[in-house]
Amino acid sequence: MPQLEQFTPPVEAGIEPGVDPHRPSVDDVLARMHALDAVLPPGDGVAVFNRVYLTVTQEVDRRIDTGRFPDPGAATTLDVRFAERYLDAVDPAPAARRPPACWRPLLQFRRHPGVRPLQFALAGINAHIGHDLALAVVDACRSLGCEPAELEDEFERVGELLGSLEERVREELMPGPDLLQIADPLTHLLGSWSLERARDATWTAARALWALRRLPDVADEFTERLDTAVGFAGRMMLTPLPGLVV
Repeated sequence: MPQLEQFTPPVEAGIEPGVDPHRPSVDDVLARMHALDAVLPPGDGVAVFNRVYLTVTQEVDRRIDTGRFPDPGAATTLDVRFAERYLDAVDPAPAARRPPACWRPLLQFRRHPGVRPLQFALAGINAHIGHDLALAVVDACRSLGCEPAELEDEFERVGELLGSLEERVREELMPGPDLLQIADPLTHLLGSWSLERARDATWTAARALWALRRLPDVADEFTERLDTAVGFAGRMMLTPLPGLVV
């Protein structure tokens, strides 16, 4: 499903880049995540990822407030655009449009008893990094009136935080030593995915989409193929492993 129609229009003349009183803030997206956390069952696949992403967004917000980003305004814009794509994809409102292909596996298998929490968390990270982040970079560039290269520092700092979080997620959600033997299929399944490689591919995709912005037909096709490919990877990550049900 093409997603380019969701891109933010170019910044209007007379409006300071990065300042948009009509856009949600980090506090707004955090409030939406907290609301999801309050209504979803703890074992729900979306709830598992939401808890992970809530932690990331809170840490990004803290680092923005403490001056850890060279351009706080750009970091905030990228962070909000990024979060909105996830929140819109999992919005339970009946009127919401069909979610992108990258999120459909998690939404389909969110209550499957043969899928472990670690699979849910990493499938969500895969969808959000592999698809949403590339489009969020373009969204932010259009809103700020800048080139992707001007957001590279913010992109890298968010990526570093996600990398450290991924390690913690694997440690906390991987079955313990007593389950090591039956966890072998899970270890093999998820060991083939790398957040670092996904980040590198995402940055390339964002730059390509920016270069294609004046060729909407080609950009739509590129976006659809990206969405489909990330969704396929997510479906593989959510392969049910009945032997792990305890």
